Amino acid sequence: MFKQVKQSKAYQDVVEQIQESIMSGTLKAGCLLPAERELKEQFGISRGTLREALRVLEQKGLIEIRTGVAGGSVIREVNSDNLSDNLGLLIRSCAVSLKDLAEFREEMEGGVAALTAQRAGDKDLAQLDALLGEAEAHLARGSAGWDAFIRTDEQLHLALARMSGNLLFLTVLQSLYVNIHTYYVKYLPVNEVLLQENLADLRAIVAAITAHDAEQARSIAQSHVRRFNSYMENKAAE
Repeated sequence: MFKQVKQSKAYQDVVEQIQESIMSGTLKAGCLLPAERELKEQFGISRGTLREALRVLEQKGLIEIRTGVAGGSVIREVNSDNLSDNLGLLIRSCAVSLKDLAEFREEMEGGVAALTAQRAGDKDLAQLDALLGEAEAHLARGSAGWDAFIRTDEQLHLALARMSGNLLFLTVLQSLYVNIHTYYVKYLPVNEVLLQENLADLRAIVAAITAHDAEQARSIAQSHVRRFNSYMENKAAE
C-alpha cells in the first residue's frame, strides 16, 4: 500500500501517504492500519519515526491509537470536530484581532442570513419567531434577564446557520458562538440600550428572512456585526 519515504522528512511523508489513503477512501473508517512491523518495512523507517507520524495523525483526528491485545491504529471517520476545536482555541485565546473577527463575521453571517432567506420554510420561520419572543421576554425582566437574552441571541444565530443548509457555516459558527464570550466580556459594554439595539437588529434580520429578501437580510446582518464590533473597538481603545 505504501512506498519508502525520503529520510530527510520521513515522518511527514508517512503522514501524507496515510492521510491521502484516508481521503481517497482506500483506508475507511473503522479499519486497522497494518501492524507497526509491517508499516516500518513498507515505509523503510525506524520505530521512532513511525510513532511520531502516528502521533501526528492522531492529533489530526484521523486515527485512534488503541492499546492492549486488540489494539492498533484505527481509522476514524473524518468530521468537523478538529476544525471546531482548533477554531475554538484560537478565539478563546483572543489571538484574532477585533478587525479580523469583524471582517470574518460580516462575510460569514451575511452569507448565512442570505441563504436562510432563500431556503427557510414555514417551520423555520415559526422557530425564529419563537426565539424572538423568548429574547423579548428576557429583556422585559430587566438586568436579571440579560444573560439569558445573550444566550437566546446565540441560539437564534445558530438556528440561522442550520437553516442555511450549509454544514461548513454551521460548524464554524457553532465554534464561534461557543467561544466568543471572551471578546464580549473583555470588550463589549453590556447595558439595556445596547441589548435593545441588538434585539431590534434581530427583528430586522428575521423580517427580511420572512420576506425572503436575501440581499436585505445580508445587509442587515453585516451592518449589525460592523456596528457592534465598533463598540468593542471603542472600549478596547479606552
